[in-house]
Amino acid sequence: MSERNSIIGKIDWVTVLIYLALVIIGWFSIFSAKYDEMHPSIFDLSQVYGKQLIWIGASLLIGFVILLIDAKFFNAFSLWFYIFFLVALLAVLVYGKATKGATSWIEFGPIKFQPSEFAKMATALALAGYLDRLDVDLQKRKDQIVAAVLILIPMALVLLQNDTGSAIVFVSFIFVLYREGFPGAGWAMTAGATAILLFVCTLLWSQKVMYIILGSLLVLSVVYYIVTKKKGIVKMLAVFAFMFVFVFSVDYAFHKVLQQHQQNRILVMLGKLDDPQGVGYNVHQSKIAIGSGGFTGKGFLQGTQTKYDFVPEQHTDFIFCTVGEEGGFVGTAVVVLLYVALLVRIIILAERQRSTFSRVYGYAIAGILFVHVAINIGMTIGLVPVIGIPLPFLSYGGSSMLAFTMMLAIFVKQDANRLNIL
Repeated sequence: MSERNSIIGKIDWVTVLIYLALVIIGWFSIFSAKYDEMHPSIFDLSQVYGKQLIWIGASLLIGFVILLIDAKFFNAFSLWFYIFFLVALLAVLVYGKATKGATSWIEFGPIKFQPSEFAKMATALALAGYLDRLDVDLQKRKDQIVAAVLILIPMALVLLQNDTGSAIVFVSFIFVLYREGFPGAGWAMTAGATAILLFVCTLLWSQKVMYIILGSLLVLSVVYYIVTKKKGIVKMLAVFAFMFVFVFSVDYAFHKVLQQHQQNRILVMLGKLDDPQGVGYNVHQSKIAIGSGGFTGKGFLQGTQTKYDFVPEQHTDFIFCTVGEEGGFVGTAVVVLLYVALLVRIIILAERQRSTFSRVYGYAIAGILFVHVAINIGMTIGLVPVIGIPLPFLSYGGSSMLAFTMMLAIFVKQDANRLNIL
């Protein structure tokens, strides 16, 4: 079989090897986090580390099957994938089981299924399929609205499940729209970053202080426009009006829109609330675990915070603590560099694609992975509030492992097929 026709020869093995390295690190980290001396074998299927091996095996099998499927299949059926998982998200609202305040799981006997994990992949496929159409132009208002709706519908359904963490991940698609020339994408990212900054500063310094700061900046800006005789003073005044209104609304939004546990998590993150035995317990113990690892770590299975289960959910959302305690700075640096390498590799591959579908899909999964990694690691070291999303390929969980593997495998398949596209 020639190199052109051989799927093995066309696969980007750099991406595959990075993926396998992260999966193996995750499996051993789960084993360490949940190690039981009565069940010392990492292959013990009665323990979570044995169950994770099953999910890893199932993911690898599904990934291999994806590589054998015609690459055009995913574009042709992208909308059907999207519709199927929208129905699954709706089913969760009716039949879902509540877990830790969020109704995001459907149970089939002993198996729990989280549609929101797969909905991200389905949305990436649907958005890529739509933007790949010849008559679509993101400079047109109609096409802009359709693209936005494709993202906002599953995001809204996930929010209705009270799964804020998964819903936030859908914001990552703004990077795709920006890359594809959506006129308002850059503005939206700037406005979002400004809103977050204003929100945090208002909570830290109070509305009165923010009014003084904004008022001073407004006066300086007006003087600058008058002296330099620059145009655009009306737009500048509109921006400041928006910021004043936003600051005024922060107090109401914080106390009336956010739930109490969400308020407390934000206050703990900002240092406005000290509750190491309550809402801040997870983060407090997480930072102790990571900090205690030092430069080279305590060694595999030697972490005291890990061994004595001080950090809740250490094998799922807080798996990074295990890496930090047992691997130290070196271990965490390796993991972070692997994620950076994976993201950079995906973007490089996305830019060399010959089809809009493959390029858009590549940027979509890069955005999803970036948000997951940034938020998960950020919450374990206290930089962002705890919102509960898994660390890709490392955290325990079948839905997460399957979804991320399928997501990546589809892109690897698209890249392997790029030479067949004229």
